[in-house]
Amino acid sequence: MDDHGFVGRYASVKRFVAKVRGTTAPEARVVITTAPGEEAQVDYGEGPMVRDPATGKHRRTRLFVLTLGHSRKSVRLLTWRSSTQIWAELHERAFRRLGGAPRVIVLDNLAEGVLSPDIYDPSLNPLYRDVLAHYGAVALPCRVKDPDRKGKVEAGVGHAQKTPLKGLRSESMEQAQAYLDRWEERWADTRIHGTTKRQVAVMFAEEKPALRELPIEPFRYYRYGTRTVNLDGCIEVEAAYYGAPPGWLGRKVNAQWDELHVRIMDPKTGLLLREHLRTRRGFHRIEDRDRPARTPQSTENLLRRAHSAGSHIGALCEHIHRVEREPGVRRILGVLALARKHGPAAVEDAAQTALEAGAPTYRFLRRYLERHPPLTLRQVDPLIRQLTLYRDLIDRKTGDPT
Repeated sequence: MDDHGFVGRYASVKRFVAKVRGTTAPEARVVITTAPGEEAQVDYGEGPMVRDPATGKHRRTRLFVLTLGHSRKSVRLLTWRSSTQIWAELHERAFRRLGGAPRVIVLDNLAEGVLSPDIYDPSLNPLYRDVLAHYGAVALPCRVKDPDRKGKVEAGVGHAQKTPLKGLRSESMEQAQAYLDRWEERWADTRIHGTTKRQVAVMFAEEKPALRELPIEPFRYYRYGTRTVNLDGCIEVEAAYYGAPPGWLGRKVNAQWDELHVRIMDPKTGLLLREHLRTRRGFHRIEDRDRPARTPQSTENLLRRAHSAGSHIGALCEHIHRVEREPGVRRILGVLALARKHGPAAVEDAAQTALEAGAPTYRFLRRYLERHPPLTLRQVDPLIRQLTLYRDLIDRKTGDPT
């Protein structure tokens, strides 16, 4: 506008364009009716101001709302923040409050539920997808810029924000949630809905038997990510190593892990390739069928060097390779490094002790040598006298004047 000498403001241009364009007649919207137990809609909204226990200041919370499509029964939950797991946990809490789960969950394209929006084939967040599958439900993301598809839950969000939460400031999250639950029970559930012209609680009593029964156990949450199979045939998960099937070197796989297991899956088909028990940091889990059929030439050379350093050193390195296979090569190199540092004799004695103690590992060997350093002759010390003094003493005792 500056280039053409226009001195008006941007808002003036907007008003002029709107006047020229004119108004369009609103389009009729189809009323979406659902069978009992068929559908629920979920969404986030702004929650009340609650005092944060960490900072002592009031902080805006998030309001999670799940609304059943048939009865308009809503579950409203407050949370400080959102993540993929929190989003899924809120669904679980809502299902438990309802006493069952619907068959379809309608949501918008927020990242906690949808990784990549698409009209025909949206990519769902795997954790969210698996949580819904655990409860017998499937996700149905809305089309982009089509919020009317989940208008029932948006009305539920607005109803809570305009009625009980308007201007609310609470001293704790528990206090705010209790106030919201009391309003839900006494007012929201007992109201006559504007569209159905029936009481929400009565319609929910009719819909509840149609909900799917809840499973006996809650969902076991996991973390997930993409990993590359290293040259040793393993992927790394939280500083531990887990073997993949042969033929996957240098390729990417999907990984899931929890406190007990690590699962390796094909990124294209989702098929489970391997499942391992969790191990400690720095350790390996490899199935015997995934280990190489023959020992590489370089490993055989290391074992020969170990035997040449000492019989017990060789036996300890053979045990490491027999138990840990290729991942144990690094520990064999560590044993040979200890032999160079402390001397073969000291390491040979330490290796004999390790074998006799039933702990033939590199870690035991290293700690033993740290706590029992080998004895060495000192060249300079206040207690060591000069050699000429010893010579004169011997001459006096033997009577030899020379």
